[in-house]
Amino acid sequence: QVRLVESGGGLVQAGGSLRLSCVASTNILRRNLVGWYRQAPGKQRELVADISSDSSTKYADSVKGRFTISRDNAKNTVYLQMDSLKPEDTAVYYCRGLVLGYAYWGQGTQVTVSS
Repeated sequence: QVRLVESGGGLVQAGGSLRLSCVASTNILRRNLVGWYRQAPGKQRELVADISSDSSTKYADSVKGRFTISRDNAKNTVYLQMDSLKPEDTAVYYCRGLVLGYAYWGQGTQVTVSS
């Protein structure tokens, strides 16, 4: 069974930075699409960024130029570097691994950006 664990969330002022980590219990992340999603109160969960097995990346328009997704296969970890944070980035951030059409989710980590 694949288990994903996110960490790195917290409270930060607008303009600040955070780095989120998603660690997998197996090396499954290196061969599959991994994404960071977020869900703000009262809103639907949305894709923030994803990275494929060949390390090609995709970003939501709202975070382009501010967030960077990357992977460290040796550590079974995918990161989300978040710079120039805005209050509208406040949400619970989730990691998702897509394996043979099945989605594995982490428990989420809270990011709060104060103005």
